[in-house]
Amino acid sequence: MEKILSDKKAIFLFVFPAFLVFLVIVLLPIFFSFYYSLLKWDGFSKGVFIGLQNYKNLFINNTDGFIISVKNSFILALLSVFIQLPISLLLALILSRGIKGEKFYRTVYFIPVILSTVVIGQLWMKIYNPNYGLLNFILTKIGLESLTNQWLGNTKTALGAVFVPILWQYIGYHMLLMYASAKSIPTDIYEAAKIDGATESQIAFRITIPLMKPILKVCVIFAVIGSFKAFDLIYVLTNGGPLHASEVPSTLMYNMIFFRYQYGYGSAMAIFIILESLIGTVIIQKLFGKDEAY
Repeated sequence: MEKILSDKKAIFLFVFPAFLVFLVIVLLPIFFSFYYSLLKWDGFSKGVFIGLQNYKNLFINNTDGFIISVKNSFILALLSVFIQLPISLLLALILSRGIKGEKFYRTVYFIPVILSTVVIGQLWMKIYNPNYGLLNFILTKIGLESLTNQWLGNTKTALGAVFVPILWQYIGYHMLLMYASAKSIPTDIYEAAKIDGATESQIAFRITIPLMKPILKVCVIFAVIGSFKAFDLIYVLTNGGPLHASEVPSTLMYNMIFFRYQYGYGSAMAIFIILESLIGTVIIQKLFGKDEAY
């Protein structure tokens, strides 16, 4: 193995195919998207070079809802970090302590992750249906009929109604990552803590969670980037409506390119999402600092 790792030709032989795939699937599309973002182009006729005008239109005198969509994506990111991840962490800590039915609960919590997004979208559309939906039915039965609503059709509730399924779907994903991290901590550390008289809460906050820092950082990055590029569930449930109330940059970009034929402007949105995700990743890396292995 050491001989192979010291052989530059062998390293090139193993790395080049993966790099080639990465180049074709990731780097080239980003390059072409940036090029298109400098054009005024409808996807059919010859594009006209306009420089950074598309980027200026994103923020200056914008009337297409882009500013609102960016704000909504940041709200989703905050909800993911401060609601979704704490729930995932709590479930991971409980399951990692070896409770009865551990494997069963671990599987059940992960099921939403493997379900089709369209299936989840249709499920929650039925729950939110104003006429026969489960949510309004429960509210009516418990005497809170005044709270019934057209959850996906009301500008005041659409954003929250769309975010709930997104948060629900990926709780199990983050839970499994955190669960695996908690399980990898040596048991002799816990045994030593118990001998010293530490309670379960002290063990969780002073031993388990600090030692899970590397995977917690990964989960925060995944949650934030996932929020910035969220598309599928929002598209299925509301397509960004009503009146841009649940719009995010990805849904607006999709509509601009494939329905309004503003390929240049839509590509500028795509580049913004990429830069936003990269900057968010760097900031999170700095906030967590250097990982320390146990």
